[in-house]
Amino acid sequence: MNYSQTEQKLYGGAMSVVLPPQFVDVSCFREIPDNQEVFAHSLTDQSIIVDILEYITEPDQQAIQSHFQEVADSNGASNNEITKIISVDEVPKDEISMPECEKVYYILGQQHVAKYNETAKNIINLHLGLFRLPMYGTDILVTFNDPINISPESSSHKPVPTSATRWTDSDFKHIIKSLQILDTGLFGQ
Repeated sequence: MNYSQTEQKLYGGAMSVVLPPQFVDVSCFREIPDNQEVFAHSLTDQSIIVDILEYITEPDQQAIQSHFQEVADSNGASNNEITKIISVDEVPKDEISMPECEKVYYILGQQHVAKYNETAKNIINLHLGLFRLPMYGTDILVTFNDPINISPESSSHKPVPTSATRWTDSDFKHIIKSLQILDTGLFGQ
């Protein structure tokens, strides 16, 4: 894949990331909280969210579980039968572009969620990149929502054009590797 033309500045240029093709900046048509950057695939129901969050002072495994649960809660998936972490892997520091980061984790989970408070539930694979930055009192959470089964009753159920190239877990791992801080003033230091 050619990522040379898709570097995206985040948070007013304080961070950057290399995004896969066919992304749309959601802030162009919807208000987004200041601590988030949200990108949607232009042809599928996939999305990527970058969140700057308060550092969770618990051990890493508990922080991973806490962030996963927060995402489940915000997706309305916390009380469903399908909300689980499938795997957790630490990303080697020599594979990331953020030397300020103490540890990075790649988490794969699955959730059963509805869009817009609908009753129809969709099954999504949830890919998370958790960047632990205790020196800034910050955790950065990158989320890739990847629907794998969309209910026929969901408003998201529609044909996907053959020209659409779905984002993959490899694309997401490239995002994790490319995310970098350009201005630490973003964290109020």
